[in-house]
Amino acid sequence: MNRVVVFLFLLASAIFYSCEDVINPALENAEPILVVDAWINNLPDSQKIMLTRTQPYFQNILPPAVAGATVTITDEEGTVFTFLENKPGEYVWVPSGDGFGTIGFNYTLAIQLSGETFVAESRMGQAPTIDSITFFVQEGNQFFDDLYQAEFWAKDLAEPGNAYWVKFYKNGIHQNKPSEIITAYDAGFSKGGSFNGIEFIPPIRRAVNPFDTDENDVFLSPYLVGDSVSVQIHAVTEAAFNFLNEVSIQTNRPGGFGELFSTPLANVSTNIRNTNAEGSKVVGFFNVGAVSGLGRKFSSLDDVTPN
Repeated sequence: MNRVVVFLFLLASAIFYSCEDVINPALENAEPILVVDAWINNLPDSQKIMLTRTQPYFQNILPPAVAGATVTITDEEGTVFTFLENKPGEYVWVPSGDGFGTIGFNYTLAIQLSGETFVAESRMGQAPTIDSITFFVQEGNQFFDDLYQAEFWAKDLAEPGNAYWVKFYKNGIHQNKPSEIITAYDAGFSKGGSFNGIEFIPPIRRAVNPFDTDENDVFLSPYLVGDSVSVQIHAVTEAAFNFLNEVSIQTNRPGGFGELFSTPLANVSTNIRNTNAEGSKVVGFFNVGAVSGLGRKFSSLDDVTPN
């Protein structure tokens, strides 16, 4: 019996040891594909559209920029917004007064490049107002100290079928890890949840906290006295909502043994197409949406409200 136990132990050790082997697979070269990053909003800031090319999976450098394109967005009344090339791969439209676009209007993106035309459509949705941002504390225990966290308060628009991308910033820095992509459909997580017209549910309201650990894997407080947090709600189309969730799934990979049980790698969707069905391929996304925002500084422990 002891021999059987020892054998099973050695077998298990061999299996787990083999999981630590480093494998460098030889991947086939693929033709670079145009990547369009076109997320337009109505903030009174310069609007940017980025054009790059895909690159090999293991090539750890910035994607190559695509220069020399003609980039425009046209609204349903025929008004044309021309995006000028500011630097290779970056195309910019600068507002002369108000921000871009009109809520409820439909917009068409057109990119002319190397004799081909790529197009996409989007409708500018509305974003609900953020009423307030509060702070609360999760009291510490033997595993971590007190965790001071932020929570934003906003109510979904009355009619159903609205989708949002919630962005948040700590001390002016956008928190944009794959795990920090926050989406909402109405006031819940997904379509069909019957959460329209109410306050965003707590897991979404409280997702604006940048959790991290120290060198001993002990949780650090997302915010400390003196920190600031700002939250933006970006209106997105349902297709953009699906795209963002696909990006989150494909980029937020657990790695190691847990990867065996994760969603298989797959290409994410796109709403951009080549007007020539036989022409070169394109990936990326185009969305036009209104934005609401609010910020607050964690001035003192008096700002903390009961959880």
